[in-house]
Amino acid sequence: MAQDIQSSPIPLRLGEKKAAQFNVRFIVGGVLLLAFVSFLVFQMVRATTTTGAYFMTVNEVLAEPNLQGQRVRVNGNVVAESEDWNAQEITLRFAISDEGSTKQLPIVFYGPRPDNFQRAASAIVEGELLADGTFQADTLLLKCPSRYEEEPSEVFAKSTR
Repeated sequence: MAQDIQSSPIPLRLGEKKAAQFNVRFIVGGVLLLAFVSFLVFQMVRATTTTGAYFMTVNEVLAEPNLQGQRVRVNGNVVAESEDWNAQEITLRFAISDEGSTKQLPIVFYGPRPDNFQRAASAIVEGELLADGTFQADTLLLKCPSRYEEEPSEVFAKSTR
């Protein structure tokens, strides 16, 4: 007995439909991957620009009239004998200036006085310039010379207010 097997031809539309689905998957996957990579690049650029270590000099701060109320970072040398520490109010007042300049920027910092403040060579302060010309610092980074290293050591403090 011979069986008569008839093979039915595969419709051409079926092969095209699977190929079209396959291409759509690649396109959607590629678009999602491109969106994710774009998001990562955007976040890296934003993080770099907003958290950069740029700081202004004392002369730049004093010369800029529109800095009042804005958050800035200032670098300067601690003026010798300008420290005024009030332990009851936990307030540290001092002044910084640029090297070789007579202009000074008064700083007020509410928080504990760093132990090595008397040895501080320079300070990086972050905060805002008040209406009276005083700089209210939220963060204080001191650079102090060390006996054992050529590079100055750093001390970081946060404001309590």
